[in-house]
Amino acid sequence: MRRYSNILFLLIAIVVAACSVEEKSHAEGESATYTCPMHPQIVQDKPGTCPICFMDLVLVSQTGKDNGELVLMENQIKLGNIKTMRVKSGSVGSNSILSGKLVLDETQTDVISSRAAGRVEKLYLKESGQTIKKGQPLYELYSEELLTLQREYLLALRQNQELGKENTRFSSFLEAAKKKLLLFGLTEGQIRSLAKSGNVSSRITFVAPASGVVTEVAAAEGQYVAEGGVLYRLGKLGKIWVEAELYPQEVANVKEGDPIQVSVEGFDKEPVAAKVTFISPEFRAGSQVVILRAELPNPNDQYLPGMQANVILPSPNKSALTLPTDAVIRDESGSHVWVQSGKNTFKAQMVTIGETSADSVAILSGLKENNKVVVSGAYLLYSEFVLKKGANPMAGHQH
Repeated sequence: MRRYSNILFLLIAIVVAACSVEEKSHAEGESATYTCPMHPQIVQDKPGTCPICFMDLVLVSQTGKDNGELVLMENQIKLGNIKTMRVKSGSVGSNSILSGKLVLDETQTDVISSRAAGRVEKLYLKESGQTIKKGQPLYELYSEELLTLQREYLLALRQNQELGKENTRFSSFLEAAKKKLLLFGLTEGQIRSLAKSGNVSSRITFVAPASGVVTEVAAAEGQYVAEGGVLYRLGKLGKIWVEAELYPQEVANVKEGDPIQVSVEGFDKEPVAAKVTFISPEFRAGSQVVILRAELPNPNDQYLPGMQANVILPSPNKSALTLPTDAVIRDESGSHVWVQSGKNTFKAQMVTIGETSADSVAILSGLKENNKVVVSGAYLLYSEFVLKKGANPMAGHQH
């Protein structure tokens, strides 16, 4: 009986051991999943080669699936020209160049309104954006009131010619009639022509009081307008604004009154000196930029709204962790770099950037000195990660 008990105990021990081995093998089988680095759809439970590109399969754990890391093979690194460098303290002291645009000075605008009630017979300018010179014809107006004023002037002129020598008050009547015509928008030349011809005109041509750009055409031919009705809006070109966009990390480096240089495309001259006159206190709607504005002198109206310009901001020499500009990837999630965390292993790291020049950028946070950062091929790593993981490497990070 004791012998049968011993045999039964031995069989139970063997079964338990077999189950343990099976569970261990099953667990190892789950972890030993192999995939192709170039074709992640190829997955199998044992080593081998990819049937598409014939590369050796690698363990899924080596692809960084759980920790967000990306593992590349040696030939991938060579083909992608992946190069790293250690982060060092340096100076980002070169000038920052911003893309800007010339816009009208909103403080230098004129409203052209009808001097009398009447009908618009003709518009000489029918489109906004056109430039005009002072004295250039703008519109013709038919007005009964203007006809009456012309007749009054001619009557006063005849009375002064016939009776002015005997009574000086007729000259004052003539002067008053002339001032009325001037106040209603007629020019000295038009009044002289009226006096010379002696014929009233049913259509009076009104001219531009100043040079500028038509920003709005508010009337149409054949339209009846009241006295003071708006016909045109003009922007003057004696001074012009240049506007550029500042990102949050650049706002702290510039303030109102700072000197800047502006280079307008199409003018091969030295950059024009200007001063910052305004920095928007809020971000532009739907974006993360604020507007910088400076005022430029515009002799001979040579600069026109819409021209592209480069705004050059002098940057102070400051010591900070620096990287080549191409090492930093910027997208809607923020800015990040790729840090080498092991042999052929890379991981995306969120960073806060500061001053930026043409070839380098300051890193304010996210890295430590001597971290090995990818400086060539960062965008290839970004694309490879998205291809393999199907997600942004910065997804879930705190920005």
